[in-house]
Amino acid sequence: MLESISPRLLAGTMLAALALGGCATGGGNQLPPASFVAMQEGPGEDYVIGPLDELTVSVWRNPELSAEKIQVRPDGRITTPLVSDMPAVGKTPAMLSEDIRLQLSQYIEDPIVSVIVTNFAGTFSQQVRIVGATEKPASIPYRANMTVLDAMIAVGGLSEFAAGNKAKLIRFDKQAGRQKEYGLRLGDLLKRGASEANVMLQPGDVIIIPESMF
Repeated sequence: MLESISPRLLAGTMLAALALGGCATGGGNQLPPASFVAMQEGPGEDYVIGPLDELTVSVWRNPELSAEKIQVRPDGRITTPLVSDMPAVGKTPAMLSEDIRLQLSQYIEDPIVSVIVTNFAGTFSQQVRIVGATEKPASIPYRANMTVLDAMIAVGGLSEFAAGNKAKLIRFDKQAGRQKEYGLRLGDLLKRGASEANVMLQPGDVIIIPESMF
């Protein structure tokens, strides 16, 4: 029976079967749609300081110990008056405030310290990365209630040859302890305004947009 089938037709059939199999196992999961405007804004998880974040450290009634525009170094540390090489990355502003307070308590009595993040970069676990066929691939800081539409606006949308409806979202599932892959319909969202194709993002999400083969 197989001898009567041309090699070209057989190869095409096998490729089609592989493609269907790939669709069944990768990118098949779908996320629930999100509103274009959140019905109720809510706070995100506590912000975790990352490399290259910019901080303001204030010490009440001690302006000489306060400092503005302190950039977290690539090694994850900061230096302020009387505090040298303090680890900052991976801490919330409240945690860093307490660590600086403990350091300063060696020199002044009962210091009151506050830390404010004035320019955000965030750790990789709190960024959303968009790669592939987009106008300007980038890593952008996650913010509370961010949707895939917000992310696409930030990177200028799809490129001319993007296969938007074949895009994927990679997300680490903390409960399962592994990555999960979800299908995205970016073409429908951006070109047809399909609201059901807009989904909520989470810190650490990666959006991969392939190019069209045709």
